[in-house]
Amino acid sequence: MELESGPKKDGQMKRARFTEEQIIAVLKEHEAGAKTADLARKHGVSEATIYNWKAKFGGMDVSEAKRLRALEDENAKLDRRAISTASAETLLPRMLGKIDTLCEQRDTLKKTDTHHNKGRVLGGRRW
Repeated sequence: MELESGPKKDGQMKRARFTEEQIIAVLKEHEAGAKTADLARKHGVSEATIYNWKAKFGGMDVSEAKRLRALEDENAKLDRRAISTASAETLLPRMLGKIDTLCEQRDTLKKTDTHHNKGRVLGGRRW
């Protein structure tokens, strides 16, 4: 049985995964009476994996299993976007506060010592 694998977006290899067709085929063998231990050994997976597949894909046909995987992938993508948005919403007020603080420091320096600070660099800019 061929396994599906390939590089992830970050360049690392993902673990080999069985396709939906392969998983359903293994489960059909199990339903036909094959022992779990024999199936696990034959396909190079643990018995726990077969039981997990049965819990997740039991009673499905291939098209339903593919639809389930597509929905899971879409859900993961939406979760990543939500995390990214939440991070930005948390970071933005902190960054704005930091900018305000730096601007206040700059203004204070400009007011207190106008003669000696001319031409000096503050925060990478000349003031």
